[in-house]
Amino acid sequence: MMKNMKSVGVLVAICGVIALLLAGTNAITAPIIAENAAGAANEALLEVMPDGTNFEQVDLSTYELPATVTEAFKETAGNGYVVKLTTKGYGPDFVIMCGVNAEGTVTGAKCLSSTETLGKEKEYGQNFAGKNAEAVEATDTISGATLTTEAYKNAVKDALNTAIILGGGSVDIRDEDQILADNLAAALPEGDAFTKWFETEIIKGVDAIYVADNGAGYVALAVAEEIGENFTGEFIGIDANLNIVTAGSTANTEAAYKAVKVLRDSMLEDVNIKKTGINENITKVQKTASGNYVIEINGLGFGYFGDSHAYQPAKNIPMVIKVSLTADGKIIDCLTVSHQESEGYGAKWGTEEYYSRFDGTTADTYQDVELVAGATISNNGYVKAIERCFEAVEILEGGAK
Repeated sequence: MMKNMKSVGVLVAICGVIALLLAGTNAITAPIIAENAAGAANEALLEVMPDGTNFEQVDLSTYELPATVTEAFKETAGNGYVVKLTTKGYGPDFVIMCGVNAEGTVTGAKCLSSTETLGKEKEYGQNFAGKNAEAVEATDTISGATLTTEAYKNAVKDALNTAIILGGGSVDIRDEDQILADNLAAALPEGDAFTKWFETEIIKGVDAIYVADNGAGYVALAVAEEIGENFTGEFIGIDANLNIVTAGSTANTEAAYKAVKVLRDSMLEDVNIKKTGINENITKVQKTASGNYVIEINGLGFGYFGDSHAYQPAKNIPMVIKVSLTADGKIIDCLTVSHQESEGYGAKWGTEEYYSRFDGTTADTYQDVELVAGATISNNGYVKAIERCFEAVEILEGGAK
């Protein structure tokens, strides 16, 4: 028993000595490790701001910054800021470091990590050194890597805006969707979320009409009368009873009221498409009292699982496209109702920025629309669907079959 107790005592003593040695070693090495880590971090900062000396991290909790910003560092000699951003290109977790000097010019940009497929982001940052916001916007995207390079450009612009804000300035960091949402809410405060109205008639003096999802009324972006040097339109609010809530100029208010009334009163009648000879991918055709057509068609894209191809019967869920056209074959409005295209490129198909490119086109001009780079099969499927809509109108109007 006594022997066992002595053994335990020796073991405890040994452990105590080891603990003291470890504590001593840690006391010596911890500052060295911390210094090395700080040096490595400083080296990364210096890579995008070569004229920097020392940096201190900025507490971002008191600032309203772009959502992509995760960290920021102030150059202590007043040379500017280095901003770390996480964005999404073709894939998620696209991390970029960008330096901005006191004059609002990019000192350097570097991709720290990414899940992009083509690797174009590795060298793309060198395009931005010495550029201000306007020059960054004008920087060419890389063909075949549009999502990646556009995400990079937007991140650099976010870094430039962040530097302004951290320096005590002010800048509107809202994206286009948020600006639109704010304008709609201001024009019709009783409205909730808004959905763009699919147009079945050609409306003069109005760029778009939005319907409040809660039934409160409508907001029209009227452009009948230019006001000011950079005027792009006035948002006119009209309630569900067609009372003007928010007026603009006389011409714009009148155009908005007329547009809402015309579209609200527009009636659609189903067209029997059996035995007409129109393409089998067209699932529904309707006609307005004024003679316009509304066509729903399945566009055969790449497919979510990659085995649905253009010009062939769909094996997966197809792109569903809705198109309104005049009787003489001019597109009034175009809408991607749904799609299952691959993530990344596929996000483009469901945006108004993409499908509105076909608005106003005819059978002679629809192929001039700029398509999504790097998505040939999906582009072909979408364009073929548009072509079939023109063919259908020609058939229904008594033309070629």
